[in-house]
Amino acid sequence: MKRRLLLPHLFAIITTAGCSMAPYQYSPEDMPHTSQQAPLPQVKPSQPNPKPSPSPSELVKTRLYKQYQEWKGTRYQLGGMSKRGIDCSALVLLTYRDHMGIQLPRTTRYQAQAGKAIKRNQLRTGDLVFFKTGRRGRHVGIYIENGQFLHASVSRGVTISHLSEHYWNSRYWRARRLDLKNNS
Repeated sequence: MKRRLLLPHLFAIITTAGCSMAPYQYSPEDMPHTSQQAPLPQVKPSQPNPKPSPSPSELVKTRLYKQYQEWKGTRYQLGGMSKRGIDCSALVLLTYRDHMGIQLPRTTRYQAQAGKAIKRNQLRTGDLVFFKTGRRGRHVGIYIENGQFLHASVSRGVTISHLSEHYWNSRYWRARRLDLKNNS
């Protein structure tokens, strides 16, 4: 009969010993209420890494493509500055004014003196590219990337062309760089 009593007693001893070994869990009522108590650390949920900011060059490129989408196909009109017709220097003037906060002269002649001269192999997004289209004729566009430039073409209106096209390559004159860092 002693053996039958031993098993329940042994079970009671093991279960009470197991409970006494568990760490004590504090409840808010157990904590002292003093103003000197240190605040519990706040756990912030993890945030996904934010997308890296685009480079200034990428921002300018985006603005140039946006301008192209807004003006695409607008016919060329010498002296024009509206969607009814626009010339090359007006397109450049409006693009820089509206998308980059830079004031430029109205004519190609004076735009060709703005900023600083750069070599053709140094072209980067936002540079002005100039062409001699006749004895006294001048044309201007804005370099975008990979040899492409935005301009108002006499034959195609507002368009994107490539510097390597025979017409533009044979008439290339110069390039100018404006300070876009302080305005973009």
